Amino acid sequence: MKLRFFKYQGTGNDFIMLDGTEIKHQFSAQEILKICHRRFGIGADGLIILKPHDELDFEMDYYNADGSQSFCGNGSRCAQAFAKQLAWINQKSKFLAIDGIHEGKFQDGWFATKMAEVAQVKQIGADYFIHTGSPHYIRFVPDASKVEVLNEGRAIRNQEEYRKEGTNVNFVSLDKEKLTVRTYERGVEDETYSCGTGVTAAAIAYIEKSGNTQQQVEISTLGGALRIELEKMAPQHYTNIWLCGPAEFVYEGEYSI
Repeated sequence: MKLRFFKYQGTGNDFIMLDGTEIKHQFSAQEILKICHRRFGIGADGLIILKPHDELDFEMDYYNADGSQSFCGNGSRCAQAFAKQLAWINQKSKFLAIDGIHEGKFQDGWFATKMAEVAQVKQIGADYFIHTGSPHYIRFVPDASKVEVLNEGRAIRNQEEYRKEGTNVNFVSLDKEKLTVRTYERGVEDETYSCGTGVTAAAIAYIEKSGNTQQQVEISTLGGALRIELEKMAPQHYTNIWLCGPAEFVYEGEYSI
């Protein structure tokens, strides 16, 4: 079978996009692992199938590179860009993901996704654990650029508490009111250039830690700049959270499975 695919990236987090009106195949975890493999497949952090929805603009069916499923923030922005290319949406959208319904918008060249509310921030010593559609462990460090993300992230991800379900691990430092975030991503089991749910968790942890009341947090990742807009309703309770950043088409092609 030949797959017509489209490759997108959002701050270096890259995804294989499939038009669900053309694809009726039910992919196995092994097939997804092969398709996303960077040596033996197309290569990507994840695979997204865009499907029509009776009441919403589309459904986003997301798979990590290992075939597991979760919500993906950067993937949701790339899904909007793909839906716009397919003429399914224009400037605004509503779509379904694994964690529920999200809103999307295209503004000033960036795509933004409204994230689910966060009503619990768990503190673990000086670290934090926050679920933003996917689970995230956050550790503040003096300089994120000097962290051995692969080794240190893998060690935390494989602690007994997280070994079964997995967790993403974010290392965060502050430089001139901008956060630098580096992420070890479960499912990929490596450092990725960016993680949308991760920078969302990092921004919330930063506000909790610092006591700031700001509603906008600028973030730098290996793949580029992102922005989190949010409102703090009460301690550990955040709403109106928007993940904002670029989402770009890379190329299209065919792949045989």
